Amino acid sequence: MKPIVVTGTDTGIGKTVFSAGLTQALAATYWKPVQSGLEEETDSQIVGRLSGRPVLPEVYRLQLPASPHLSAEAEGTEIDDARLTLPAHEGALVVEGAGGLLVPLNRRTLYLDVIARWQAPVVLCARTRLGTINHTLLSLRALRAAGCPVLGVAFIGEAEDAVEETIVQFSGIPRLGRLPFLADLTPATLRSAFAEAFDLSAFSGAA
Repeated sequence: MKPIVVTGTDTGIGKTVFSAGLTQALAATYWKPVQSGLEEETDSQIVGRLSGRPVLPEVYRLQLPASPHLSAEAEGTEIDDARLTLPAHEGALVVEGAGGLLVPLNRRTLYLDVIARWQAPVVLCARTRLGTINHTLLSLRALRAAGCPVLGVAFIGEAEDAVEETIVQFSGIPRLGRLPFLADLTPATLRSAFAEAFDLSAFSGAA
């Protein structure tokens, strides 16, 4: 099975929780290549706790919660994007990016450049709040222009049927489902909500 890359239209929209649900549902291994911000629970720790699945170590762990290139510069270093190659693995692998697609990794390379290099199927996570049509369509155009294979859009938040249908209509990209915000977020509640929200056969394009 090819790795599945999970990216988002923005930061803080819930793609880490989605990644945990997908990792759990696919009995996959999880990998976040670059972590910016170490003061609170990291994305890898969140996914490990919620999914109960193996988590690969990050290539870069940066203290400052900021864009990766700024976090690295604050530590007097630079991210070498050549090191961000997909790891050898057995079974399914879920790879989570940082922030949105046009987040700089260094002064020459955007995260989108690395994702395009991987040529792995991409899931775009999009919030359902105001502004998502613009952000999602821009992100999908960027992925298409970069030649990235896109499995579909995973919406996160309260139902906004007209908004979701508009995005699908203009982009021609499938709607994979919608994960609601979970007030009581545990491995069990995430498993149940993910199973109700998504048909795992929709991710078969990664096979």
